Amino acid sequence: MKTSTLKPVMGYVAGLIFGLGLGISGMTDPARVLGFLDVAGAWDPTLMFVLGGAVVTNFIGYRLVLRRPSPLYGEAFQLPTRRDLDGRLIGGAALFGIGWGLSGYCPGPAVASIAGLTLPLAALLVAMVAGWFLARAVPTSA
Repeated sequence: MKTSTLKPVMGYVAGLIFGLGLGISGMTDPARVLGFLDVAGAWDPTLMFVLGGAVVTNFIGYRLVLRRPSPLYGEAFQLPTRRDLDGRLIGGAALFGIGWGLSGYCPGPAVASIAGLTLPLAALLVAMVAGWFLARAVPTSA
């Protein structure tokens, strides 16, 4: 199989592993996320451990992968080059945080939860897609 054919397949495999991890860890349940944000009430630290595991895994993984001259299924690594903060980035991050806090879903768990679609989840998915189109419509400052 050619490298150009395997690249999207590997993307789907990575997404499947990510989705399975979300399901196994219980992060597709918005009550877990909202419980983590409820520091004054019935606080649930589960999300902290899941995020900590993800940070450690990425820290080690990036160091191992970037030792290679190129990716297995691509020509070159695609790493971000911009280091500045602008209004679009800060505004997008704020909207992301507000949406996550109100709904208990971030995009990964929201997509992973489509099989059990509820009205709040559908509203979040519609708002998320509308946000993508809005972000493309707002001109960039750079």
